[in-house]
Parts: sequence; C-alpha cells; structure tokens
Amino acid sequence: MIKAIHAIEGLSQWVGKAFGWCILILTLSVSYEVFVRYVLNHPTVWAFDMMVQMYGALFLMAGAYALAQDAHVRGDVLYRLFSVRWQARVDFVLYILFFFPGMFALFWYGWEIASDSWRYKEVSWNSPARIQIYFFKTLIPVAGMLLMIQGVAEMMRCWLAMRTGQWLPRIDDVKETEDMLMHVQEDHPELFSNGSK
Repeated sequence: MIKAIHAIEGLSQWVGKAFGWCILILTLSVSYEVFVRYVLNHPTVWAFDMMVQMYGALFLMAGAYALAQDAHVRGDVLYRLFSVRWQARVDFVLYILFFFPGMFALFWYGWEIASDSWRYKEVSWNSPARIQIYFFKTLIPVAGMLLMIQGVAEMMRCWLAMRTGQWLPRIDDVKETEDMLMHVQEDHPELFSNGSK
C-alpha cells in the first residue's frame, strides 16, 4: 500500500512541477506585454489570452500536487486537537462525502465542456487574436481525474493512520520558508534562545 501511495504522489508531483513552468511563461508574457505596450506603444492582441490560459493551466494542474503535499487550506481549529486516528477517520469520511463527489463532478462536467469545445473548435472571444482554447479546456477533466487519483492515495494514507496511529511521511519536496524555520527551531532550540549570539 505504501508503494502505491508513493507512486501516486510521485505522479502528482511530476505533473505539478511540469506545469510549474507555466509561471515562467506567464511571467515572460506579462513582461513582454508591459514592455511593448508602455515602452513601444504597440500592445499585442494575444498576451491577455496567453496569461489567462497559463494561469488557468497552472491552477488546475497544481491541485493534485498541492493535495499530495498537504498544502491545501484546512480549517483545523478543532482537527489539530484530535488524535491521529481521529484525524484520519474525519479525513476518510470527508473524502467520501465531499471530495470525491466534487472531483467526479469536475471530471464529468469538465469532460462535457472539453468535448463541446473540441467539437466546434472553440476560440477565445477575449481578444482579436481568437486563439484556440479547446486544448486548454481539456485540462479540466484531466485535473479532475488527477485529483481523484491523488484522493485515493489520501484515503489509503488515512487507512494506514487509522491502523497505526501515525501519519505516513510524505515524499520530501520543496518547503515553505516558515516550515523550514520551524523544523530548525525544533531541532536546534539553542539557536533561537534569547541568550544566543
């Protein structure tokens, strides 16, 4: 079961990191548009569509990655006070009641939206460039499927936690600066004491 969890998390990480390059494309397209619009006084007709699609692709395809890293926002005022077994039980039930129905709806209706878009070769109406957007609408059901696959891994993780009383460690990846500092403080409290130099 642990191998399956890590395989699914590895897939989610790979997809999230691959689509992370959208940030670079987004940054370059915004910078280019600002330069040609305000310095050369010659705005493009495609930059706005490029920005919307890159941001949309990043947002959709980073969902499974964020779930694999336990990075989604959680209202844990009471949850954090529960034992690991109770946290796992709550998560398990919530995945069944809310997560999977929502992700199935994203997949199902996203499939319909993408199919319609491919059928009539949809183009953007936001700019005169009228660029094709049916490729990007395909990401809606793909994101729903990836989130459901990662959800299966999360439920397996919950199952293990209910049995063992410990959360399975996640595959190590990049960390937020405050998380890194928190671990340094836990491991080396002398560095953060008032008497330290």
